[in-house]
Amino acid sequence: MPHTDDPQAFEQAKNAFLSGLAHLEAGRLAEAEAAFDHSLARLPGRVSTLVNLAAVRNALGKPALALEAARVVLKAEPANEDALLHQANALRALGRHAEAVPAYDAALALHGNWAEGWLYRGISLIETHRPADALQSLERAVALDGKLIAAWTCRGDILRDMGRLDEARTAYEQALAAGADPQLVGYCLAGLGQSAAPPTAPRAYVQALFDGYADAFDQHLVEVLRYRVPEALAAPLAQVHPEPFRSALDLGCGTGLCGPRVRPLSQRLVGLDLSERILAQARARGVYDELLQGDIVQHLQQTTETHDLVLAADVFIYVGDLAPVFAALERVVPPGGVFCFSAETDGADEAAGYALLPSLRYAHHENYLRRLAARHGFEPLSVSHETVREEQRRPIRGLIVHLRRR
Repeated sequence: MPHTDDPQAFEQAKNAFLSGLAHLEAGRLAEAEAAFDHSLARLPGRVSTLVNLAAVRNALGKPALALEAARVVLKAEPANEDALLHQANALRALGRHAEAVPAYDAALALHGNWAEGWLYRGISLIETHRPADALQSLERAVALDGKLIAAWTCRGDILRDMGRLDEARTAYEQALAAGADPQLVGYCLAGLGQSAAPPTAPRAYVQALFDGYADAFDQHLVEVLRYRVPEALAAPLAQVHPEPFRSALDLGCGTGLCGPRVRPLSQRLVGLDLSERILAQARARGVYDELLQGDIVQHLQQTTETHDLVLAADVFIYVGDLAPVFAALERVVPPGGVFCFSAETDGADEAAGYALLPSLRYAHHENYLRRLAARHGFEPLSVSHETVREEQRRPIRGLIVHLRRR
């Protein structure tokens, strides 16, 4: 245990520590961090101060600094429960999930009734592609605390991916009973046929999905899912519109996979997406004249700009009812302009025009798309049946559609 022979320094360290605890209890995290830092400057290495500093830094979104503080404690006290907890949480926040799992194991070996620990361990196991182990960890979590919403929803997600749909429904229903967001969990249940499909995916779901997906987005799509939609959309454009497009709008642009293919064909290129983290990746490509964050339907309904090319690559899997999109495009795409997009078709409901699948993606029927195009002044240039991606090595059928505004 560190000590000092200076009574004044000890008293100053003690007062700063107590001040830090008061700030922490009141939720004033920045002030708590400053107070604990001040205490450590007077009395370096004090375990209780470092443990609280690690907790505060995790809460402030500073996992690297939290990890540093926790490891100083663990060097002195390898079995310190709180420090093991903060170390594991910091590793998870840093995305170092392979290291986080044994860190949670060490913490749970000392505190096996820590329900959140089993939850967080399960999340790290999901990230390291160990769904069966994650499921066991999440089962421990909900057995200890049946009100852990995230544990129920994660269980539902894993069971859904495993095809154990009845069990997934039960998990989502338990999440609802525990107080989960009814719109978000209702969307998951609708994908399992429990209720009617909503017209579009919840904005928060799409935004969170792609914020978390941003860093591995390109590699996963291209190398794992064999995604070739950007090439299929861009390839015919020079033929159907020999002159450069005045302005192109890339709806749901993601990391900008379409950008380099469309840039040589257009005088101006604008990208739109919900996820700021995804847009940062698109910005790094340096091919867009403007990048906007927002919902595609709202943008199309509100913008005063027109674009003689609008493309939507793998976007409508998150939008079921496309009538508002086509209606808004009537004012955005001038006569002679081109609208091209991809759509999944496997599992689409012909009567309704679209269906929400267990994958939580929408599939659209070809007849529905043709009716919408005709109703809103678009004529087909080409409608080709393609494999738009793979899922667990199974080809997913879809359409690559090019339309011209009459």
